[in-house]
Amino acid sequence: MKRALKICLLAIFVVAAGFTGAQAQKFAHIDSQALIAVMPETATAQTAVEKEAGNMEELMGTMQTEYQTKLAEFTQKGDSLSEIVRQAKIEDLQNLEQRIRNFQQTASQKLQQKQGELMQPILKKANDAIEAVAKEQGVTYVFDANALLYKATESTDLLPLVKAKLGIQ
Repeated sequence: MKRALKICLLAIFVVAAGFTGAQAQKFAHIDSQALIAVMPETATAQTAVEKEAGNMEELMGTMQTEYQTKLAEFTQKGDSLSEIVRQAKIEDLQNLEQRIRNFQQTASQKLQQKQGELMQPILKKANDAIEAVAKEQGVTYVFDANALLYKATESTDLLPLVKAKLGIQ
């Protein structure tokens, strides 16, 4: 009988400790996009991507100008050209069109890749800072404010604390 009583008391103690632990969990949220937007590294990365995009647009403009010039020349002289020269000019225009399309695709991919490479260390720095602040604050779960459907008043906003940790005003 005493043994059964001890087991019951132990079970009640374990259940009570579980409820106490569940109540002690602390939740927080952060707007990670807002954090990344105010990080100085983001502006530097964006400037680098925009510079690269400008260089690619300049080259694209040169290619399109070349195409327009050749097309205008062909249109103007097209009827007076022999069939062989006419076919060669048509092929040349088609090849230039294809090069322009290929360049557009490649340029777009390269820009996305460059942006990803530049943003990766920024995202890591932001995540590391969020994790450090969450540990300092004793937070069990941190949710991104952009994906929240509901936020209770018990949830702590970590954005000001993480910004302070990163030295951002």
